Amino acid sequence: RTMPLSRRTGQMPEATWTLGFREMTEPWKGTAGCLGVAVFFAMTIGIISWQALEQPPEEWVLRGRRGGLLWERRRGALLLRALPAGRAVAAVAVGGVPAAEPPPPRDRCWHDGGQFCYEWEEDAELRLSLEPPPAPSTECYSVRWTPLRPSVMLKDCFSMANISWYGGVSLRAQRWPLNGAESHAQPFVSGGFSKNPKGYGPVLERYFLGSTGVTVTVPPDVPVFLSLESNRHFCLASPVGRAAEPLHYTLCVSTDIAAAHRHVGTQLSAQERALPDTALLGHQLFPPRRSPVWRYSGPGGSAAKIKRGLRSLARRLKRHRLQEGVLVLGEHCTAVLAAVQDHAPSGRRKRQDPSRAWDPSVLAPLQLAVTLSPYTSISSSLFLRTLRDGHAATYWLSLQPHSGGSPIPLLTTWKGQLCARLNVTSEAALGWYLARARRLRQALGATYMVFEGAEGNAFLEQAVPPPAELEGDLYTGALAEALATLGNATIISAGARSSHLPLFIQMSPLRSDWSYAGLKGIIPSVLHYSLLGYNFFIPDAVGGSLAGDSPGDTELYVRWLQIVTFLPVMAFSTPPWLCCDAWVLNLTRHCIQRHRDFVVPLLIKYSSEWLSLGYPIFRPAWWLSPMDPAAFTIEDEFLIGDEVLVAPITDKGQTWRDIYLPGEGHLWMDPSTARVFDGGTVLRNYSAGLAEVPLFVK
Repeated sequence: RTMPLSRRTGQMPEATWTLGFREMTEPWKGTAGCLGVAVFFAMTIGIISWQALEQPPEEWVLRGRRGGLLWERRRGALLLRALPAGRAVAAVAVGGVPAAEPPPPRDRCWHDGGQFCYEWEEDAELRLSLEPPPAPSTECYSVRWTPLRPSVMLKDCFSMANISWYGGVSLRAQRWPLNGAESHAQPFVSGGFSKNPKGYGPVLERYFLGSTGVTVTVPPDVPVFLSLESNRHFCLASPVGRAAEPLHYTLCVSTDIAAAHRHVGTQLSAQERALPDTALLGHQLFPPRRSPVWRYSGPGGSAAKIKRGLRSLARRLKRHRLQEGVLVLGEHCTAVLAAVQDHAPSGRRKRQDPSRAWDPSVLAPLQLAVTLSPYTSISSSLFLRTLRDGHAATYWLSLQPHSGGSPIPLLTTWKGQLCARLNVTSEAALGWYLARARRLRQALGATYMVFEGAEGNAFLEQAVPPPAELEGDLYTGALAEALATLGNATIISAGARSSHLPLFIQMSPLRSDWSYAGLKGIIPSVLHYSLLGYNFFIPDAVGGSLAGDSPGDTELYVRWLQIVTFLPVMAFSTPPWLCCDAWVLNLTRHCIQRHRDFVVPLLIKYSSEWLSLGYPIFRPAWWLSPMDPAAFTIEDEFLIGDEVLVAPITDKGQTWRDIYLPGEGHLWMDPSTARVFDGGTVLRNYSAGLAEVPLFVK
């Protein structure tokens, strides 16, 4: 019996076909969901494929007439390419910003065809711009990073893959090229190896030169850290612990490495160049000649002992027929003699005991050089007097307390003593210092003055941000400018943007061994100094002088002597009769004569080219073979100008070596045999006995 369906009035009954349809469509709903997921993945893959296939891995962001900068998406790097062939010149890996995020098509500087601007939100802004070219065949690009947050640390790394780099910094163990060097991140400023053996040396320019024809220059007022990672890259970074510092440098591209240096590197100092006193080279027609340099290392306990020691050394040099040159007193001995002069009452100086008086004529024909530094001990009467009179901040570098009050002298160490350093920003301090140097030179009858300790930034050594006027190496530059007013017979221990000044540069001491910190590092240092414009340098003493090392290896002494024969000045600390056999003494006389007769005229000839064009006097092999990759890594040969090639032995026990002759199409002659060889070739197993140094004339 069927019961009637009971329902509320106005309520729609549930249709049986709807229920049936639901049951029927359940399988189709799963199918539709799978189809949607498939479509989503297909779209995603399509977008990725479009980005990979349609968007190029490199995108031009700034293009000039001779080259341009591209953004490489995979590495997040700036690429510099030369046009029209698109030759890769440099790769700069970007650090401190999201490297994987490529610049979008939009350019905030789109209205200016000579610029590209992009901003990584909340991180940094990148601005690229074309710069006025230094020569028609060279093009330059400014790269400027600006952090947008205090915590952003900017860092750009320049790849060493397939490119050799030169210039920049001097190192304890100098390498040529820089690819083989290693250094942790530290301020890009000059320094002394005695304070920081792993730091950067006393000759430095913010200029790097690449074998592909690229240059990198950093403005002198930009605070920057530099690191070197052997055979990987070198990096420029904003300073650690200093908030929101911009990173700024300029890239230039030329046809080859030699052209790049001629167009950019020779313009590091835009001021007129001047020569130091060439008499120190030995460039004199008549005696007494002022070469070589003999460093006094005798007794220094008192003025009387120093005078006796100097007279004794002068007599020995005369006895061995080495009586010409310059005797150099170190800083300590200079201070001892100066104290005697200073303490003699002015009214009694003419009547003082002749045994106490200093008469430089007793050294004749040898000349005298004395040594000073911009440091004074905090226990000295000089420092205490300025402190008592309230003039310490005028004469010495000082710190301004955060809470106000009087400035506090910035103390640092120099030769194991706690010292204050001369304030080169004070005209009063500089005037006093230079007047004191002139008085001392006159009192001691010195021909030359040596100034040590010019390198380094005392503020950065104490991890204190320096004032703007002493940022980077501005201290070294200011001191060099002041010392140049003493005349061209001045020798200084450091160089930074001062290659145009008429100063000699004293090279750092080297170890008495065959390593890159010893003999093997001489030629890389010579090429480095000359590339940066410091052609008139005094190398370390024959055999090395670091930490009082006394050369006891005759072979090392002879090979060292052979190299310095072809350098501007020959310097000795250990005389040949104290270290070696009699034949080495005869060889020393021969090398000194060869330096005067053969080398010095060459240096004078090419110094005129340096004055007018800025070309280095001591040149690497690639100067004549700028497109030959084999020339880029030659570290044990050097050219004097374009016409003489010197290829010494730098390995212990070797009496032969391979020699690369640069300049395809040139001819080179060995004067000792009159044999002639083609340039652009390598001479294998070329003989070089212990008394010989391979030399070729073009």
